[in-house]
Amino acid sequence: MRIPLTRYGVPQVVVFPLIVVVLMVALCAFFWGALWLVPVQALLLAVLIWMFSFFRDPKRIVVQDETILYSPADGTITDIGEVDGTELGTKALRIGMFLSVFNVHINRAPCSVRVENVTYKKGRFINAMSLESSRVNEANDVLMTRVAAPCDKLLVRQISGAIARHIVCEAKVGSEYRQGETFGMIKFGSRAELYLPAADVSGGTHRAFEVAVKIGDPVRAGLTPLVKYLGGKE
Repeated sequence: MRIPLTRYGVPQVVVFPLIVVVLMVALCAFFWGALWLVPVQALLLAVLIWMFSFFRDPKRIVVQDETILYSPADGTITDIGEVDGTELGTKALRIGMFLSVFNVHINRAPCSVRVENVTYKKGRFINAMSLESSRVNEANDVLMTRVAAPCDKLLVRQISGAIARHIVCEAKVGSEYRQGETFGMIKFGSRAELYLPAADVSGGTHRAFEVAVKIGDPVRAGLTPLVKYLGGKE
């Protein structure tokens, strides 16, 4: 039977709950009968449940459709707009999403891709809800090339937040991932961004596309379409 906990959470998924359990047992052993013990134990139990919940890796059936870019993370859409100066080498559309401590934190490939480069950047740990966090926070950029046409480059940025202090990324240069396949996670509240080349239908270099979400929308990795290619020129 599949245990719905991510391997990316080791050792925290073992160590942190064990510490809480030991503390609960110790409190019962030394303070049995104290009036304050029940609410304290209830609080510790809630923390224990949250810890297991945070590292959950629910089974998801990803419908393979290469005309769609699925969300690379669970969370809420915070911003959608064009930016310059990215690793894509052209003006890009950025779709940003905030992951609260209650979201699943697994990252998934938005489509079938080949990894071209992985770049880690040290930085600060300001609130990941702020757009500024994209520029100044610790981050990991995974540059990818779509396997299916149009074979554009994409970028998924994993960004640490005020609580998150650890980015996990198993993607390596040359690795290939199917649409919706997991490649890492960001632990304890964070931000994720998807970058793709802005459409240039007149020049015929990229297919036209439409954004399928708006600011404030909840999204789930591998299930929620962020972008739909319209089948224009390649």
